[in-house]
Amino acid sequence: METQEIHRGRLIDHLQLVVRDLAASQAFYSAVLEALELPMGGTGDGYFWADELFVSSLDSEAAAGEPTGRHHLAFQARDRAMVDAFHRAALASGGTDHGAPGERPYHPGYYAAFVLDPDGNNIEAVYHGEAQRSAASVKVTF
Repeated sequence: METQEIHRGRLIDHLQLVVRDLAASQAFYSAVLEALELPMGGTGDGYFWADELFVSSLDSEAAAGEPTGRHHLAFQARDRAMVDAFHRAALASGGTDHGAPGERPYHPGYYAAFVLDPDGNNIEAVYHGEAQRSAASVKVTF
């Protein structure tokens, strides 16, 4: 087994979405992740993944034949320009506008955009404004 490296963020270990059309979802998420400068982790028979996000088809072993339903998933963006790029890429790759890029009232500096993915999940990119982080992520090597 080759050494693999993943970066873990804050609260969530991983999220699985079970989708009806894996090819459409892979095209959508590939474009969104590229706009956010996040690497696609890999693909397999009936699934693909990127860091904490695991997306599988209805007939994959992990899915048990049931779609996951509608979820809200928010990606962190480095700046406002990245939120804008996310929105453009999502719309060009099968997403539906669900909130154009702009300031939101959640806290000062909260700049976000929302799209619906091909399965109707509410996907967001958010820039929280100027802030300092103790680390970009937690690096796990195994």
